[in-house]
Amino acid sequence: MINDIIVKELGDVSGKNIIHLQCNTGADSISLARMGAKVTGVDLVPDNIFYGNRLAEEFGLKEMTRFMESNIMDLMEKHNEKYDIVFTSEGAIGWLPDLEQWAKTIRHLLKDEGFLYVFDSHPFLLMLDEEKIDSTTLNIKYPYFDKGYDESDEIGGYASDVKIGKNYFWDYTVGDIINSLSKAGLCVESFNEYDLLYFNLGGEMEKIRKGLYQTSGMKGKFPLTFSLKATVR
Repeated sequence: MINDIIVKELGDVSGKNIIHLQCNTGADSISLARMGAKVTGVDLVPDNIFYGNRLAEEFGLKEMTRFMESNIMDLMEKHNEKYDIVFTSEGAIGWLPDLEQWAKTIRHLLKDEGFLYVFDSHPFLLMLDEEKIDSTTLNIKYPYFDKGYDESDEIGGYASDVKIGKNYFWDYTVGDIINSLSKAGLCVESFNEYDLLYFNLGGEMEKIRKGLYQTSGMKGKFPLTFSLKATVR
C-alpha cells in the first residue's frame, strides 16, 4: 500500500503511463494501477517479476500492469518506450552502483512533459548506526562523504527471511542525487524531507499512520525520508 505522502504528491495518476523502477515484488506497482494508472514494473530479480505478475492476476489488473526483468543499469539498451511518470520508492536508490547512468535512463524513459517521482530513505538517516537510531545520542556509522559501498553476505529480513547472498549498498549524498539528475537534463521541482520512515527500523519506533513510522522522541529532529520531483529541462 502506497503511503499518503506519495499519494498526495503524485496527484491524480488515472490514465497515466507509469514505469516503476526497482519495483521489487510489485506491491506499489499494483497500488498505482489501482489508482487508475497503466503501470510497467521493472526489477532485476526473476522471482520478483513472477510475484508481480501473480499479484496483478489476483487483483484482476493484468490489463493495467506488466512486469519486466531488467537491470536498471542497462534498461536503456532494451526499452525505448516513453512514460508520463518514472516512479521509484522506498529503499531503491542505494542498490544502484552508478547514479549518472540511473539519471540518463530516467531521461531516456520520460516524455518531454513527464516527471520523475522519488520517495526514499534520506541520506542523513543512512549515515547512522541502525542499532542505535532510537537513542537520543546518534552515532555515525557510515560517513556521509564516503564514496565506497557497504558489502554484506545477507539480504532480506524486511519482506522475507534473511537469505545468504553477496550484495552491495551505496550511500549517496543529497548532492549526488540532485546533480546526477541535473547532468542528465532534468530540473528538480521539489525536494521535501520527512521525519517519518516507511518501515519499522526497530527499537522505539511507532506506527504513526498506515505505512509510516517515527522514532520515539525524535519527532521533528532529523529527516528519515525525502521525496523528489523532477521534470525535463
